[in-house]
Amino acid sequence: MENMAEEELPPQEEEEEAQVRVPTPAPDSALDSAPTPDSAPAPALAPAPAPAPALSPSLASVPEEAESKRHISIQRRLADLEKLAFVTEGDIDSASSLNSDNQNTENSRTCPLCPKEKFRAYSNHKLRRHLQNLHWKISVEFEGYRMCICHLACRPVKPTIVGEQLSSKLGAHYHCIICSATITRRTDMLGHVKRHVNKGETKSRYIAASTTKSANEILKEADTDIQVCPNYSIPQKTDSYFNPKMKLNRQIIFCTLAALAEERKPLECLDAFGATGIMGLQWAKHLGNAVKVTINDLNENSVSLIQKNCHLNKLKVVVDSEEKEEGDALDEDGTLGDIQVTRMDANVLMHLRSFDFIHLDPFGTSVNYLDSAFRNVRNLGIVSVTSTDISSLYAKAQHVARRHYGCNIVRTEYYKELAARIVVAAVARAAARCNKGIEVLFAVALEHFVLVVVRVLRGPTSADETTKKIQYLIHCQWCEERIFQKDGNMVEENPYRQLPCNCHGSMPGKTAIELGPLWSSSLFNTGFLKRMLFESLHHGLDDIQPLIKTLIFESECTPQSQCSVHAPSNLNKQEENGVFIKTTDDTTVDIYSAQGKRKSSEMIINTAKKQKTDVSAAHPPFYYNIHRHSIKGMNMPKLKKFLCCLSQAGFRVSRTHFDPMGIRTDAPLVQFKSILLKYSTPTYTGGQSEGSVQTAPEETVADRVEMSVNDKAEASGCRRW
Repeated sequence: MENMAEEELPPQEEEEEAQVRVPTPAPDSALDSAPTPDSAPAPALAPAPAPAPALSPSLASVPEEAESKRHISIQRRLADLEKLAFVTEGDIDSASSLNSDNQNTENSRTCPLCPKEKFRAYSNHKLRRHLQNLHWKISVEFEGYRMCICHLACRPVKPTIVGEQLSSKLGAHYHCIICSATITRRTDMLGHVKRHVNKGETKSRYIAASTTKSANEILKEADTDIQVCPNYSIPQKTDSYFNPKMKLNRQIIFCTLAALAEERKPLECLDAFGATGIMGLQWAKHLGNAVKVTINDLNENSVSLIQKNCHLNKLKVVVDSEEKEEGDALDEDGTLGDIQVTRMDANVLMHLRSFDFIHLDPFGTSVNYLDSAFRNVRNLGIVSVTSTDISSLYAKAQHVARRHYGCNIVRTEYYKELAARIVVAAVARAAARCNKGIEVLFAVALEHFVLVVVRVLRGPTSADETTKKIQYLIHCQWCEERIFQKDGNMVEENPYRQLPCNCHGSMPGKTAIELGPLWSSSLFNTGFLKRMLFESLHHGLDDIQPLIKTLIFESECTPQSQCSVHAPSNLNKQEENGVFIKTTDDTTVDIYSAQGKRKSSEMIINTAKKQKTDVSAAHPPFYYNIHRHSIKGMNMPKLKKFLCCLSQAGFRVSRTHFDPMGIRTDAPLVQFKSILLKYSTPTYTGGQSEGSVQTAPEETVADRVEMSVNDKAEASGCRRW
């Protein structure tokens, strides 16, 4: 048996060298270190240069996986690493690639990842402590495996280095589980593995995959099939980004387009940043001939993926005004429509062509594309802008907001509505530069995005009316009171007088800051939102209906118990003298010019007068968070009860989608706090009887409410407009 082992040992060493593809210096011959009959069974595996590329086929750590090629420093558990030091006599042949110099003595235990000159233990406890503290503790973890640090002679060394210099150059290193690279530093190894993951290389080449997964995955959303690339939800890892969390955004934009399609047909629609093309595919598939969809993307891989998704949904593809041959074949099977796919810069495309509906959803801010969007958009068209740079809009990166939007912003209790008004102000300025005005149909600010949808009104007069609605906001940092600055160019001696609060007189120093410029007018159009709700019911979009209902209640500033939402059965649309009039059930009349016709001067004057009279009917700006204004030592009332209390006091009140605990009301902050204090109950402390505690705080609360109401009764008539 010894002679057979001696004959088979060198070929196995050559096979191991070929697998690792690194030169392995062999200072001692493997034949000289062969075990003698007198020697005891090897209690440990030797870590000489040969074991560096050694494999662990006899390992019982992961018997369920087909692991045929894996370095011994890559293990799942610490116990698996300890087993390498305890190989029985029958396993000598299977572990013959390991150095057998450590089998000379019976009691010695040698680390399988260190050379014999570096470490030799004479107890199991010392070996375990060495493996745990040196190798296992500073390992790199990846998908359940640990890449332990290795001190063997695995790394290639310059041929000019010999003798003592050789041992000094053979330092510690890590073996990559994905490729055959060896990295010296742990931080470099972490970055090396991260680069593999960013490229989508997450499968180890040492582990045989059980099944071969297709490169692209097919997802389904709203009866639309799309093919996505690997790592589709991470922008840094894929060219065609698809975010499943933006499903709500896609549905609300679809309802917007469906409501616009009821006004005039056909509509030329543009999805300026298609990525996978999911949004444009939903438009063409569900609205049919009412829309002519154009999907654009600058990335070549995204364009090819959009074309595949069009064929997957039986939609004809038009590229450069020429239909592909596949489109004719699909037409016989019953195609739902055609989609034009373009590959160019979004700014260039919007300068070359005119559209009725434009959706902008770039990665980050949209300010770089607003001028091009309003350059050729048709009159009474709609521009929807999705901004995902929430770090700047939500006042986490204030310098970025100042650079992109040119506004000053701080973190407030109403920061989400503040973000929506910042985006609307940027949209309004871009439209005014093109001699166009806007009417805000709705603005939504959720966790991942800020969506603003506006209708375009042509003419310099509309542009002037739009710019007048961009104002600065005075915000008190002590009590969170806020008010828009008055119109006019004259400098006020004391701007603090505009605030309803008296914090500047009672608090030292400067108590208020100026935020903006912001959009100061309404953020919602009730009639258009009701039409969107009807379209969501018609197309079966159940996920978006609660949000649209909340927007309707918020636009009317009415509690849900007092507001009824019906389908727009009494929505009358007629055209008189070139004017398109929409009359909704809430007696509001929105007057627009018919497409291609300008407003008369008399109609403009009447519209301006109507807008001035309807200011009081618009929803109040901003909202209060009930938790931010809670009284210490008092239990707040339920939110629904508090809404009823404010409504009974004569104030307009509603909930808001910006904040689940927010209340939109026209009540001043002083009255808001006094009513909150009135209906709050005291927090009882232990050690006191319930009856005595119950009577005293009630009297105290009543006195505090009377004092607050009597002292600040003059603030009841204040409004924040």
